Parts: sequence; C-alpha cells; structure tokens
Amino acid sequence: MTKFSSVAHRLHPRLRVIENGSGPVNACRSKVSAQVATAETADAATTTLTDGLDIAALQAGTQLLEGSARIKMGALSKANLSKRKKLEAEPPANSSFVNVIIDVIPSVLGQVEDGTNEAVARIAALCTEALNTGTKPPSIANVITRRNSISASVPVTFLDTLREDEDVSFVGPTEPLKLDVPQPHAARRPTNRNIGKDKLHKNGADVIIGIIDVGGFDFAHTDFIDDDGNTRFSHIWDQGGSFRSSPDAYGYGCEFRAEHLNAALSTQAAGGMPAAVLEPQSQQSPSSHATHVASIAAGNKGVCPEAQIAAVLIDVPVPDDDFQQRRHTFSDSSRIIHAVEYLLDIARAENKPISINVSLGTNGGAHDGFSGTNRWFDMAMTLPGRSLCFAAGNAGQEKELHEEDYGWIMGRIHASGKIASRGLDVELGWTVVGNGIADVSENELEIWYSPQDRFNVELLPPGDTRWLSVKPQEFIENTRLKDGTTVSIYNELFHPTNGENYIAIYLSPNFQPGEIRGIRAGVWRVRLVGEEIRNGTFHCWIERDDPRELGIQNSQRLFRFPSFFSAASNIDSHSISSLACGRATIAVSNFNADNNQINITSSQGPTRDGRMKPDVAGPGTDIVAANGFATGSEKWVSMSGTSMSSPYVAGVIGLMMNANPSLNSMQCIGILQRTAKPLPGTTYEWQNDAGFGRIDPEAAIAEAEFFMRRTDRT
Repeated sequence: MTKFSSVAHRLHPRLRVIENGSGPVNACRSKVSAQVATAETADAATTTLTDGLDIAALQAGTQLLEGSARIKMGALSKANLSKRKKLEAEPPANSSFVNVIIDVIPSVLGQVEDGTNEAVARIAALCTEALNTGTKPPSIANVITRRNSISASVPVTFLDTLREDEDVSFVGPTEPLKLDVPQPHAARRPTNRNIGKDKLHKNGADVIIGIIDVGGFDFAHTDFIDDDGNTRFSHIWDQGGSFRSSPDAYGYGCEFRAEHLNAALSTQAAGGMPAAVLEPQSQQSPSSHATHVASIAAGNKGVCPEAQIAAVLIDVPVPDDDFQQRRHTFSDSSRIIHAVEYLLDIARAENKPISINVSLGTNGGAHDGFSGTNRWFDMAMTLPGRSLCFAAGNAGQEKELHEEDYGWIMGRIHASGKIASRGLDVELGWTVVGNGIADVSENELEIWYSPQDRFNVELLPPGDTRWLSVKPQEFIENTRLKDGTTVSIYNELFHPTNGENYIAIYLSPNFQPGEIRGIRAGVWRVRLVGEEIRNGTFHCWIERDDPRELGIQNSQRLFRFPSFFSAASNIDSHSISSLACGRATIAVSNFNADNNQINITSSQGPTRDGRMKPDVAGPGTDIVAANGFATGSEKWVSMSGTSMSSPYVAGVIGLMMNANPSLNSMQCIGILQRTAKPLPGTTYEWQNDAGFGRIDPEAAIAEAEFFMRRTDRT
C-alpha cells in the first residue's frame, strides 16, 4: 500500500519500531533494552542460575559462532532472570519511555528570557508536560537544551506529537552504550605516569579532570587521598543512586560532594565503618573500571596528580543487577550528554578548565559525526578550556591469533563495498548465535550509501527460502516470523541530519507477554541490489551488546550477545566507536609500549566521510592503576584497552590546559597531531589504527604554552 506522509521522515526508524509496539511488548522490551524504560512494576519470582555454562553445547555446529569451534565464556557476566507473571491488565500506553534528541527548526521570532530560542523553549516545555502525566520510571531525566537541540525522555505515545510538530526537524534515538570490560590482572605497583618537569603544568593543580564511567569510584583508595587525608574527588554524580539528593538540573540519581566523602573518610580513619559503606554508590564493583580509569588520568600516581576530580557514574547494569530492574533504567548516550553538561557546570562554577574522558562507546549510526549526540558534544566543546576524549573502541580484531583467542567476537562490526552498476548485487552474512543459548537482545544493522544511488535491500532469515525485499521509500515494520522473531526493514532516502541514504534492519526477539524468545539463530543473508548506480559505495555497521548472560528460562539460557559479520563479509576498517567520530572531540587508540605497536583489538578509522580518526594513540596495554573496591590486599590491578589509553590522553590535555587555560578542543587536537611520534616503520602520515602516532606528552605541553607567543616584526 502506498502512503504519502510529509512527516514520516522526522522520526528515526528505530523509534518507529518502538512506537509500533504495544504496551506489553515495550514493557517486555525494556527488560533487555538500554533505550526503553517502563514504569510498570509487576512482582516476579526469580529462577536460580545453574553454575557455569555448558561449553560443549555451545561448541556444536556452525550456527553458534561462524569460524570458531570454541568460545571462552569466563568474561560473560550473569544476572538473575525474573519470570514474568501474566499481566492482569495491559500496561498503560504511556508507561513506556524513550530517550530522544530533537532537532528544532529555530524560530525567527526571538528568544525567551534565558536566551533559549522560542521554538526550542516551546517544544522543551511540551516534553516536560508529557513527562509529568502519569507514572514514570525513577531514572527519567529533566529536559535539557543546547542551541537548537533538545535532550528529553518522553513517553512512547508522545513521539507522534513530536513528529507532527512543524518546528521539529528530526527526532532521533540515543545510542545504547557498550563497555568492553577488560580482564583485570593483579599487579604490584602502578605504571609510572609522571610527565617531565612540572614548571609549566604544575601537575594539573589548576584544572579539573572529569571522568564519565561505570563500576563505581573508589574515592577512599590511596591513589586519591591527598596529604591531609581527604579525597581529591570534589563531586560524584551517581546516575543510578538514591542515597543522596539528585542534582537539581537533572532530576535523577544522587550527588556526593567532597564534604560527604571526607566525613566518611574521617569516620573510617577513626575506626568506624568503611567510607564506601557510609557513602554507598549504586555500583561498587571489585576492580572497578571507573576507578582504574580515574587513577590513570588523575590519581596520585596518574598523569594529572594534583587536579580536582569530578566524576559521573553512568547507570549501566552491572553483573549483580536484578534482571527485573533493567526495565526501569536507561543506559544510552543521553546519559553521557547529561554527564558532560553536569561536568561543564562544575567547571563553570569553579572557573577552571576541564578535560573530560569517556571510556564508553557505541557502534550504531552513520559514523560521520552528524548524529545528534556527536553534534551536541561538538557544540559543547566550542568554548576555551574544554576538552572531551573518547576511547576509539576495542573492535579492531577480526580473526583469532591462536586456538583459544576469541577477541574477534567483539570485532567484525563493519562491512563495506561498492556496487559497480545497475542490476549487480552484494551479499553479506550477519550471524546471530544459537545452539543452546538464545540472543534476546535487539540486533540492528545500518547501511549507509550515497544519495546519488538507489539500492534495493533483501533479507533471507536462516533456514528460510523466501527473501524479504524492500525498495527505496518502502518499509516492513514489526513483521513476525513463525518462531516469534520480529523483523523491521526501512529503506530511507536523504537522512535529515546528513542527507545520505540509509537502510535500517532490526531483528527483535519475541516480546509478547508470557515468554521472551530469542532471535532466530544462524546466518541472516543481506543482499544489496543496485537499482540506480552513480557512486555505488556503501558502509554497514552492527549495533551490538556487550556479552552478558541474563539467566535461564524454560531450560534455555538467555543472553545479550553480539551478532557479527561473517569473516568473508567483515571489512577491517571504520570500526571506530561512533561517539569518537565527532569533529571537536579527541579519539584515542591503544598503543602497546612493550612491542611499540598498536594493540590488535584497537578500533580503526577513518570515519565514513573520510576524516582522520583516531587522532592519537596512548599507552593502553597492561596498564597498572588503582584496584577499586578490592576484596583483598591488592591495591593495584592491570587492564588493557582503549579504556586505558583514553584517560592517559585526557590527563595530558589537563596538563596542557594548566600550561595554557585558553586552549579549546580543536587546538588540543591540532597540538596532539603536531607533536605525536610516528610508530616504528611509519611516517608522520595519519594511520587508520594509530592516528598521527603515539602521544608525546612533554612536546604537547610545551607546544600548548609556546604557540601563544607572538613576535612583532613591524
């Protein structure tokens, strides 16, 4: 059926999938999705997980992991799975919420009192009003704005109102966050991160280091205690906490201030309870990722050992979370937007420069810096004294190095190619795991191609013989297969944010009330057929989950497990996190100092539009730093990944800003590019895995101070 709609393009296809779901479906979806939360709270019993995972069952057949006979499951975390009771009544239609970024067409009529554009202010007020009708989850945030963009949590039922609003240009989803948790290894002493003489940088005494991460901040660790016995953390916003009041501007989580933390330290020093018990965070994971990252950037043995530390704990579900609680929380890029704005508020109040690090990432989107999240950060970094570093990601490995190496599972996220002429096609293999386990996460494949071209897309489910075919400007929405898997395909032209054509394919598990059933396992075949070809180039990315075992249901193990491209389809480039593709943010890859090479797991560039990301490589392999919330006597732990290299670079930028507080983010990028050292066997030319080379901290700090000098030759 052909329908004309002048407003359909204003709503992203992923939001259309969610909007089209019923109340019970979205309530079920919220259990496994980072992007949907619901206020529905049915009581539920909990099943007990059996110990371990039947590896033998996973080894059988090729449907589990194409190209691999075994999979090491030790890194997968577990959570209890709550059995769903049958709902006595359907959840209210407005009980499910999504996070969105709204692009507003600026009004020409002027501004309201606080300087906000009138159209932006009006739509923000509508979003706030929609939030205040009915019951909402506790994690719902206040509406915030920046220029002509709005970050808001809204009821799913409100999406149609936004789509119909004449001042709305586009409503896009935020991206689910992923964290490739490094495996910690006990270590005796921290890696030496002292940098040169402190005459210029004063060890960061006049700057703030902002850390946005997960796992909890062990503010009582010796690496964060100053000479007076106080913690160097001035603020910790725990977005998932409730122990203290929330920051006024955001309306959720709890905020710890230095006075709270230091009072707890004093009680602990006097023989009282541990400080972390007196001021508990919602996540306090042994060998905490957040603590390790903060230690690298700004611990007493870190890069910026005298800086003020301000931190935000993102509410990403941790291994011991109750599965039922998943439905009430968000863990997507909107939370990083709030975190960055919160840290900038602190820097503004303290009148200090700030260098922020984010060691989290996403894989979805166009990878061209035009997503709502990217553009928000670019706008936020325009003023002097601000910098934002992102880990490039750990999706660089495409094949095993030896029999028991499975790092490639977190790779294989990218495919690309070129259709030479009309009538020719390219076929891709997209693998979903099976054989004894069920993937109950939603799987997403995005295909981006030139606006000059027209592609038809065809999808063949595993074991099927009938291809699903969608031409440009057509779609299939929430079509259920016999096994309950739901398929949605959109073939869209001229995306509102970048003008490119894109195809979105969504595979959803059975979300009907009563039982969650995983996505059909096997290799899904995706065929792109050239209808009109002038350019022919395309790029594809799989948005994925971190591997996580959720529990057991009817003797079947349920997982959030990453799908991936087959070895033949994967292209070993452009795997950089989409969050790291911004123009005013710094993308950092992982350098192994022991062998003078880039770590094989480090994600590669460039961006889809050919820009040179990552920018620079930092030391990120076998890095020893604080062991947060340690259960034993080990104070230090070793971890590897771009999660470790990015805070190192953020710390160096903190020292650069201490030497020159007027630096802006773009100047920091230029200085890092200018002063980086080529890796052995390479030149000063940009490399897709190392950027412009290994960071040279001393040279970068000196350049930051020196380039401001001028000589008058008149």
